[in-house]
Amino acid sequence: MERISFYDQIAKNKRNSLFLASFIFFILVALIYLIGEILAPEFSLIFLIFAIFLVFLYTYGTYMYGDKIILAATNAKPIKEDYNYLHLINTVEGLSIAAGIPKPKIYIIESDEINAFATGRSPENASIAVTTGLLKNLKRDEIEGVIGHEISHIKNYDIRFMTLVAVMVGLVAILSHLFLRSMWYGSGKRERKSGLLIIIGLLLALVSPIIVRLVQFAISRRREFLADASSVELTRYPEGLASALEKIMKINQGKMNVSEAISHLFFVDPNKSPLDKLYATHPPIEERIRILRSM
Repeated sequence: MERISFYDQIAKNKRNSLFLASFIFFILVALIYLIGEILAPEFSLIFLIFAIFLVFLYTYGTYMYGDKIILAATNAKPIKEDYNYLHLINTVEGLSIAAGIPKPKIYIIESDEINAFATGRSPENASIAVTTGLLKNLKRDEIEGVIGHEISHIKNYDIRFMTLVAVMVGLVAILSHLFLRSMWYGSGKRERKSGLLIIIGLLLALVSPIIVRLVQFAISRRREFLADASSVELTRYPEGLASALEKIMKINQGKMNVSEAISHLFFVDPNKSPLDKLYATHPPIEERIRILRSM
């Protein structure tokens, strides 16, 4: 098997993530341009200001309070500083030092599933939550691989990055909706516009929310690959993470009943859905294992 450098994996996934995010930005700019060209300038400006205002409020709320909402929604409880969690505490602290970030707060979720997630708008106020199933079923090196993955999400500012992507996706959806409504209820002035331009605008408004949503899922999968490679950089032991993923395939049932709005934060998808292949926020576990074992 051809060996893969984790440095190459990190660079590749960062590059792919930025490319996909740039594609969403391009769709957004094209949509705004067409709105300005087709609709009356005064209406397009109002629509744009209104959309930006809504997105700003949503982004600010998510940025400032999102971690608290997520921890409450998953029923995560602060860890007790006792002997039962000594290895977990030491692992988080050691890998945080290796990554050059402050030690995150640690939380526990009561669940037989093997899973974990990281949240927080910056390394200075980050948190990591792990399930009781993870502590029960994984060995020390496997726990270190998973924690290294979550520490890497914090180090790589993945939460902030994905929030910005979500803002662009949300703005595309809002603008598309406003544009379609204005075309339905509008009058007069748009009839003087180019028929071809109107058709392009309508097509873009109809398909762009779906396209950017799929691209958002693709970016999420790229960031998972990135966190896997970054975990190997921290632990220098890809087998630990690969072995943890194998156990997850055997044990997890996908029954954590986590909201789809936050499922992308988890180490593996906490829910099972018939549309997972199309709308999956995580790469196939088999593919993650294959890449890890080729490092």
